[in-house]
Order: sequence, then structure tokens, then C-alpha cells
Amino acid sequence: MLILGLESSCDETAAALVRGDRTIVAHRLAGQEAAHRPYGGVVPEIAARAHVEILAPLIEQALAEAQVSLDAVDAIATTAGPGLIGGVMVGLVTGKALAHAAAKPLIAVNHLEGHALSPRLADPGLAFPYLLLLVSGGHCQLLLVEGVGRYRRLATTIDDAAGEAFDKTAKILGLGFPGGPAVERAATRGNPAAVPLPRPLKGSAEPHFSFAGLKSAVVRAHAAGRWSPEDIAASFQAAVVDCLIDRTARALETIDGATALVVAGGVAANAAVRGALEALAAKHGLRFVAPPGWLCTDNAAMIAWAGAERFAAGLTDPLDTRARARWPLDPTAEKARGAGVKA
Repeated sequence: MLILGLESSCDETAAALVRGDRTIVAHRLAGQEAAHRPYGGVVPEIAARAHVEILAPLIEQALAEAQVSLDAVDAIATTAGPGLIGGVMVGLVTGKALAHAAAKPLIAVNHLEGHALSPRLADPGLAFPYLLLLVSGGHCQLLLVEGVGRYRRLATTIDDAAGEAFDKTAKILGLGFPGGPAVERAATRGNPAAVPLPRPLKGSAEPHFSFAGLKSAVVRAHAAGRWSPEDIAASFQAAVVDCLIDRTARALETIDGATALVVAGGVAANAAVRGALEALAAKHGLRFVAPPGWLCTDNAAMIAWAGAERFAAGLTDPLDTRARARWPLDPTAEKARGAGVKA
């Protein structure tokens, strides 16, 4: 089985070819950091236009790297949401066109499912069900991954995602873009106990996450002028880690039979987050699984792999499948206060 995967949900354009045996035959990715850096964040229209210009050449490069033609592909998997709708539409329309022209099945992949299944691409021994902390720029959720297409949401953020808080903290402190890696680098030079920052919802009976108050506290700490950007960054990162561990520990107490504690999404590339989660897993006698750093951030290999898992299960999609800006993995989950459709 050979799957072509396409990703364009935010500011990364990517194409990949992945086999059913987990071999990544080819992967091509183009970032847009230079285009968005002057704005301190991703500008949706700029991102969409870049996807239009870059995606077709990347697909050609991926096929050339793999030394195959489109005819050799068994199916085409493309992100159909959630994400910035302009970018999502570019990838989905491209995938539809290729599927129609080559008479190949289309697999419309939920970007979050790409993250959720990416640890299985990296670790063949990872079996269902597992507890997943999905932590990225747009989402922060705890999910029990019971199988392909079967996700039970245990917690979500009621306001901002952890990755969004990292990005905004970097912007507040003038650390540059992209914000997550910039904050992590600055934190290595700071004192994590220097700034008294809150840990929203830590210890709460409510299962969810909240980072808006922490972000506001960073604004106030910076305005006070008493601490260096490095100390604020280190203290902020420590607060985020404390919140993630507290909420994940609570979730572990509510489930039975999990084979592993797994982390995925862009923030999963953060070394402090990984280290704390690994210690939590050991405390509970669980395996800890995290994809390599490059597989945590947006990429097409995870989309191709999710497509492979869905294709193997007989799941394909019609050519009139629509793009979605919002697309929850667990549509039956009870709404969290304040989370709205993001939940």
C-alpha cells in the first residue's frame, strides 16, 4: 500500500508518500516563517496564497524522490480540516483533482487524527487504546484513542491552547517567530521559579485546560519590568508544564486499560513537556510514546499515515467532501464551558 498525503492546514505546505509498513518513502515540506515573521504570527491569506504556489511543485518533488508516478499510488489522503479554511481548501481541492484525474480513492483526513495516529507511525508497538495529550497551537485535548476513527475526548481547553499561549508569550517578550521554539530557547537561560505565575485550573475537579489567565499574567509581568524575558519565559514554560501534568494525571485516574501515555502535536516537541510526561508515565507504570520532533509539528507523513490506517479499514470519502475550519475528533463529547465549536 502506498499513500500520497497532503498537508496545508496552517503555514506548512507538505507532501509525502508513506507505505502501509510505515516506510516514509518521500517527504517534502516548505515553511512560511519568513513571510509571517514581520507580523509575529500566521496571516491566513498569506498562508493560503503560499500553499497555492508551493503545493503542486512539492507533490512533483515527492513523487520524483520516491521514483514513482501517480498511477503507483493506492489512495490520496489530504487534510480536510480543521485549520485555516483557505489553506485547508487548497490542499483538499488539490487532493480531489488528483484523485479524480488518476481515478484513485480520496481520503479526507482530520488534521487532529493525523496527530493522534502519528505516534503509531513512529512506534509499531503502540496498540489501542492509549491516552493521548494532543497539544498544539490550536488545540489542547486529552483523548482516549480507542481505534481508527474512535476517539473519546476527556478534556479540552476552555479558552486558549497551550501552543497559542507559547506564541503569544514569545510575541509579548519580543523573542521572535515561531514562538514555541523561541520561548523554549529563552527558558533555558532563565529561572523557572523567578516569576510568580498562575496555574489555571490546577487541582480543579473540572477536567479541562485554561491558558488565557496565564497569558494575561505574562503581559502583566512583562509590563512590571522587574524580570528579564528569559526569567519570564522559563516561569511561563514551568507553569504550562505544571498545568499539563496536573490535568493529564487527573485523566489517568479516570480510565482503565490504557496501553501507553502518548503526546502529539507541535508542543510535544518541547523537551520540558516531554520530560515531565515521561516521568508521569513512569509513575503510573505506563509506556511513554512521543513521535520524533519533526513528526510532532505539521507534516504530510502523518496525514499519509492516517490515510493508510483509514484505507486499511475501508474508509474513503466522496469527491464532494467539504473543507472544515472546525472538526472535532469526538463530536459526541459534552461541550466544555467557553470552548464553543473548538471543542
